[in-house]
Amino acid sequence: MNPLLSKRRLKIGGLLMGFCILGLVFTLSMALGQIQTPFKTLVEAFTNYNPYSTEHIIITTTRISRSSIAMLIGASLAVAGALMQALTRNPLASPSIFGINAGALFFVVFATVFLSINSLVQLMWIAFLGGAIAAVMVFFLGTLGKDSLSPIKIVLAGAAITAFFSSFTQGLLVLDEQSLEGVLFWLGGSVSGRSIDMLLPILPFMATAGIVALFLGNSINILTTGEDIAKGLGQQVLLVKILMGIVIILLAGGSVAVGGSIGFIGLIVPHLVRSFVGIDYRWIIPYCAVYGGILLLLADVVARLVIIPEEMPIGVMTAIIGVPFFIFIARRA
Repeated sequence: MNPLLSKRRLKIGGLLMGFCILGLVFTLSMALGQIQTPFKTLVEAFTNYNPYSTEHIIITTTRISRSSIAMLIGASLAVAGALMQALTRNPLASPSIFGINAGALFFVVFATVFLSINSLVQLMWIAFLGGAIAAVMVFFLGTLGKDSLSPIKIVLAGAAITAFFSSFTQGLLVLDEQSLEGVLFWLGGSVSGRSIDMLLPILPFMATAGIVALFLGNSINILTTGEDIAKGLGQQVLLVKILMGIVIILLAGGSVAVGGSIGFIGLIVPHLVRSFVGIDYRWIIPYCAVYGGILLLLADVVARLVIIPEEMPIGVMTAIIGVPFFIFIARRA
């Protein structure tokens, strides 16, 4: 058998297996929690809904929304992380390096302290705006001087903007400690209390960005061979970088706007995926979407169960997984 054909079949099989695991984990996410739901009851909630059943109400109004949002955020952060690592050519890059998390959190804290905004929907849009502004600032700084949008300049600009917004956020919280409770969702990262109604307004932006990311795979492959080679092959390097940046802003910004500061998904998943499919971004991007959703769903399930009846922020769970992985990658690199 042709080795290339065999590898292609293996990759397709891995992707199909990922979809199966995603379906299983999604089902577990809806069944597990403070109230454990039998599989039979879970099925009946959709096939024979009883409006007087507490379990049916919880499943159809809370858990399916929570599981769907966790899956989408995990997929978006993983794809954004893969694009970040390709754009910066830095194996430790993740969406937070763009300052998106820090910018979103600052705008949320600012709106809470000075504008007295407490609506989750309004704060979601403010967080999305803050993340986008921070990312645009990073891009602007990265284009200054020679070698516009070079990897090292983007990394340095991202670190500067992150430090800038983080410092102001801490200062605001010190001035008004009462606002801390109102922004804990965004500080720790959580999909608890989020509804589909919150997701729907920004879903078209995130869905469009995800589709564009799938079509960018071949262009990213060319870009990663080196800018000189890419230009020699006729690629519009700056245009590709700008498109990648917009996709990162929409995916990561939308994720932070809904789920808060959830780290390490964009770092861990691309590395795990590359260990299986190699460096071809035509495969890396769809794999990241599937397995990113799986990882965040699992993290959310564990966050619900580890300290019942309380719930641990999902950002803490991803950090517990991500910090050792970060150290391992840094030492290996």
